[in-house]
Amino acid sequence: MATTSSSHHHRARLRSRAAPLFAVVVLAVLAVTALLRASHRYGDLAPPAFAAARRAARNQTIAQRKILLDPSFTPRLPRQSALSLSLTQRNALPPRNAERFPSLPDGHLKIVLYVHNRPRYLRLVVDSLSRVDGIDEALLIVSHDGYFPEMDEIVKGITFCQVKQIFAPYSPHLFTDSFPGVTPGDCRDKEKAAEKRCQGNPDQYGNHRAPRIVSLKHHWWWMMNTVWDGLEETRDFDEHILFIEEDHYIFPNAYRNAQLLVDLKPKKCPQCYAVNLAPSDVKAKGEGWESMIAEKMGNIGYAFNRTVWRKIHAKAKQFCTFDEYNWDITMWATVYPSLRAPVYSLRGPRRSAAHFGKCGLHQGHDPGNVCADNGVGAVELDAIDKVPNIKADWPVHIISKQQGYQAGFKGWGGWGDRRDQELCLSFAYMYHVKDPLSA
Repeated sequence: MATTSSSHHHRARLRSRAAPLFAVVVLAVLAVTALLRASHRYGDLAPPAFAAARRAARNQTIAQRKILLDPSFTPRLPRQSALSLSLTQRNALPPRNAERFPSLPDGHLKIVLYVHNRPRYLRLVVDSLSRVDGIDEALLIVSHDGYFPEMDEIVKGITFCQVKQIFAPYSPHLFTDSFPGVTPGDCRDKEKAAEKRCQGNPDQYGNHRAPRIVSLKHHWWWMMNTVWDGLEETRDFDEHILFIEEDHYIFPNAYRNAQLLVDLKPKKCPQCYAVNLAPSDVKAKGEGWESMIAEKMGNIGYAFNRTVWRKIHAKAKQFCTFDEYNWDITMWATVYPSLRAPVYSLRGPRRSAAHFGKCGLHQGHDPGNVCADNGVGAVELDAIDKVPNIKADWPVHIISKQQGYQAGFKGWGGWGDRRDQELCLSFAYMYHVKDPLSA
């Protein structure tokens, strides 16, 4: 009995000594784990390991969101130049002005302004944005098609909100002697490939690609994929993102009206895909009714959420193979009709944004093709345009007869080259595969 009692006491003493030791081991493991996590978070790992860890985390998130990809397609991106690589590095920089606006409130909207090279227009847009009520709550992302120093400096001068610049690194404007820019040996205009021994696929009208024209669609699609699935600031953001262009004058009430429409959409128009700041007819000022309007999605000040983006992304093949160089006409003529339901957008009875200017996105920059526009916006504002002017108790008037481009329109062409179509598809895949090949 004494021996048994002694044995019990011995085991008890061992347990009493082991308990603190076990606690120390657990604490040590937790500390090491925390250090490893901090290393991943703050970049103490070597760049390849850090990049691999981020790619793994991104792939896990993507897998959870069930992105459907075609296993038979291999994405290929053009080999980047030194300028393209430097712009890619700038895309990873954090937003500026974060010290002045350290937090974004719940219910805020992120705004994406996409631009090319119209500095006079951009100054007007930036000035209009500076007067918008609530703009200090937003993250403004400016997406550049190409690199133009004057455009860059204008955006760097923004101080009224958080602002982040991104540059399309595969813009045709960055490639002077290779695809997607002008490639030696490419067919031009209506040249016959067999006769001229040139390369390229003509569009449905017999015309070969023009880099400055195809950049319209490339930039918009790259931007959408990058904002929704690529940027650290937005790839986990599921709410509405507002998209505007460099020739959209934004009214002082635009941000608050957009917030109202986003909040009202689930109850007032659950079938609506988006909200708009202006009618789909770019020349219209609105009906002035005491009701909201649901109509086809317009291209001035439109906002939608990740659920809608997933529906659009699933139609990448339709978007990328339709022979039409304009992104919006492509959406109206092929993507929206393929969703098998009217794609309504909710808006107010008065516009909160306006299209101004006469020059198209790529007009006015070629010798002998100077667009006659001094960049002065002739947008008149009434007092009601400076305050929120949408009422929650208003009914919704549905405009069921959709005007403009619809299913059956065959496109204006300009998008017949298979290289453009494959690059477009590669943009849809680039954030969902580990390492897209370089063409």
